[in-house]
Amino acid sequence: MGFEIPDRLQWLSKLLLTATPLRSLRVRRELLLVLHRLQRIQRRRLEARGDDSRSRPALFEMDVRLAALLGTDGYFVEAGANDGFTQSNTYLLERFHGWRGLLVEPTPALAAEATRERPRSQVVRCALVPPEQAGTTVTLHDAGLMSLVAGAHGSDEADREWVAQAFLRGERDHQTFTAPGRTLSDVVESVRAPQIDLLSLDLEGYEPQALRGLDLGRHAPRWLLVEAHDDAARDLIEAELGDRYVRVERFSPTDMLYRRADVVAP
Repeated sequence: MGFEIPDRLQWLSKLLLTATPLRSLRVRRELLLVLHRLQRIQRRRLEARGDDSRSRPALFEMDVRLAALLGTDGYFVEAGANDGFTQSNTYLLERFHGWRGLLVEPTPALAAEATRERPRSQVVRCALVPPEQAGTTVTLHDAGLMSLVAGAHGSDEADREWVAQAFLRGERDHQTFTAPGRTLSDVVESVRAPQIDLLSLDLEGYEPQALRGLDLGRHAPRWLLVEAHDDAARDLIEAELGDRYVRVERFSPTDMLYRRADVVAP
């Protein structure tokens, strides 16, 4: 009968991690897209039967915990959406809990893939920036699993060290690309989003700047899940949030959960 889909996925996964030519970011991304499409076929078959065993992609089961905490039929915004599935904090909410929302991703190929992956979501390709950078063209570093606004960590050298976390063993290939710079409030208004129940931000250290572009007087989410790698990053995030939000808990080693102060905890 030849390869079954699970066998193909296992073979392709091993190939991606071991074959020297595939250490090229461009080649690896193309093959990863093929792999993800095969995975999607298998996942959709299971989902059609009500099986979510392949539909929980978030790290540290954050998606499962969010579903238990926030319930059904909400509206999310996920920035740093990648391909709409890989490490997504909102995929499970959309597919099994009646949520819909907005995905923001600056990388062209990933934004296109997210559009195919997430039929109940709107996808906007842009880089989230503070108000003073709105309308500019933003340069980003692309290393496959992450994209990073150039200068986010203070210098090109610091950016490269951060991006190196996404590299395979022995790889130092990465690319730069550009995306339109927009504030988060501008994006939210452009899609006519309703009240935001959950904002998930994973912007590789650029979260405080992106939050500066969110008018909390008009678009304050009920819950925020924000990546913060250390106390310094957390302090910058909380300076932007002010007393409007209450820190709930560290949801993972690198993610902090906040609740809007006027929202009653479940």
